[in-house]
Amino acid sequence: MATDRPPKWEYKSIEPSKGLTKREVVDPTAELNELGAEGWELTATLSYDKGGTKLLVLKRPVYDE
Repeated sequence: MATDRPPKWEYKSIEPSKGLTKREVVDPTAELNELGAEGWELTATLSYDKGGTKLLVLKRPVYDE
């Protein structure tokens, strides 16, 4: 039976790890793969005004039990 209820989402934001210089971002692939295995999907990036990624925004569906 079809339902008219919209899907529910859970959101999470993470800050990419910085390298030794604290100016360069460390490749987040491993962390994103771990989160993907938990059902999280990268949906957006939030950047500083003058460039550089500040936050990664992820979402995953919430299932009613």
